Amino acid sequence: MPLKGAVLIAGATASGKSALALEVARLTGGAIVNADSMQVYDVLRVLTARPGIEDLRAAPHHLYGHLHPSVAYSTGEWTRDVEKLTAGGDLEGRPAIFVGGTGLYFRALLGGLAEMPDIPAAIRDSWRDRLLRDGAERLHSILAERDPETALALRATDGQRIARALEVLEASGRSIRDWQAQLGVPLVDPATATCLVTDIDRALLHRRIDARVERMVEEGAVEEVRQIRALGLDPALPAMKAIGVPEFGEYLDGTSELSEAVSKVQAATRQYAKRQLTWFRNQLGAQWVRLPAGGDASGLRHLLGK
Repeated sequence: MPLKGAVLIAGATASGKSALALEVARLTGGAIVNADSMQVYDVLRVLTARPGIEDLRAAPHHLYGHLHPSVAYSTGEWTRDVEKLTAGGDLEGRPAIFVGGTGLYFRALLGGLAEMPDIPAAIRDSWRDRLLRDGAERLHSILAERDPETALALRATDGQRIARALEVLEASGRSIRDWQAQLGVPLVDPATATCLVTDIDRALLHRRIDARVERMVEEGAVEEVRQIRALGLDPALPAMKAIGVPEFGEYLDGTSELSEAVSKVQAATRQYAKRQLTWFRNQLGAQWVRLPAGGDASGLRHLLGK
């Protein structure tokens, strides 16, 4: 059964959504569930701004840092992990508070996730090998020939999604867009859910991002990059492409100064936040309430019925 009374908090990176989730947990006694695709990895605590020790003590947290970075995690796998939390009783007796910046996770929560075809290992391995050998842009050209509409919707550098589209097409004979158009079963009850999205001035958000990156360096972000690189993982894996890993990797290789790497991470994070804001603006419906960053707590209590 879909979860009733859930609270969904979406927002761009550094927009204050984690602090908002803690306040909701304080008011409701709820449990916080990660809805960010990068905060699932166990090595990148600082670099992905996972909740700190004090935050973890303040409220129950789930699906943070529970995966090795060698895993290519999908939205489908995340929904199955949420279902396991529900079935295991981890969310029983308290509202679930989903917080993050991954739009597809919220779409799956409210609208369900379409059933996807089983992909034979041989087909999956074949396209992953070709991605490594030929690169994302070459695979994007192949996809443009075989499934032009899907190719138009994907960036030519998004190797993981391009390979996924090609493997689904080969295994099923149908476009991945056809599969995605099918209706799924919502994980939360939309009628009883409270949906919030953090609203923040763009200039303030940029200042927060710049300050956060500088703080990350002080807290050990470069050492985290050193640790994940030492694992010898495929550079095409999502965790290896997390913002900061390539940029601080250049610094560790001696091809850039630390100050240059910091500037690159700040710029990449600002661009990522811009894409998030665009997605939330275009994809989130009227059910979502825009809550100003650092707004009056009484307004939050009213929304929660407290």
